Amino acid sequence: MLRADDRLIVALDLPNLLAGMELVQKLGDTVSFYKIGLGMLTGGGLALANELKQEHGKRIFLDMKFFDIGATVSAAVRGIAQYDLDFLTVHGDPHVVRAARDGAGGSHLKILAVTVLTSLDRADLDAGLIKPGDITDLTLERAARAFEAGADGVIASPQEAAGIRAMSCASGKLIVTPGVRPAGAQPGDQKRIATPSTALRAGADHIVVGRPVWQAADPAAAARAVLRDMAMA
Repeated sequence: MLRADDRLIVALDLPNLLAGMELVQKLGDTVSFYKIGLGMLTGGGLALANELKQEHGKRIFLDMKFFDIGATVSAAVRGIAQYDLDFLTVHGDPHVVRAARDGAGGSHLKILAVTVLTSLDRADLDAGLIKPGDITDLTLERAARAFEAGADGVIASPQEAAGIRAMSCASGKLIVTPGVRPAGAQPGDQKRIATPSTALRAGADHIVVGRPVWQAADPAAAARAVLRDMAMA
């Protein structure tokens, strides 16, 4: 029987606490690490995060992608840190990362900086008036600046993981890769994707998988398929 692997983070991209807990129960001991994002925030996401952490012994990645003035980010992260969760995302702008690091204080909360969203390509960056350049180069530059500002890790697509891992400033830092899809799975709205084993070989510490698990007729079987693919790395 396949054992849970903390490198796999299953995204609970569901509408509310009840749906999230139902999926967690279906997955049972197959999954030990969950991501809760903005989509569930107003549906009891923080309450679910706390329950899964404190009562079920799960690890929790809170994907809030904070972005605001420094004082507001610091205050928000200080509030999150009291829940003893594991990962929290903020946007990778240095002033945001510094503020988040300050808010986390001496807690165990890891601050992960978003580099370039995996749903974006160069055309999207152009529309957002982001400076010209290869998207991989921009991602690596944002990662380096986030590390310098105190980030514990970064969020980046599997296609940029190897480049980030090769940077000297990435030593001891976490790389978490969304946009991971088992072979044959639909990409959905992700544009820079890879299989689980490919992402891990590229240097990712954790992979995030959502729809291929929670949309499956048998979520536990889908999670086990991901774990088998991961074992190939």
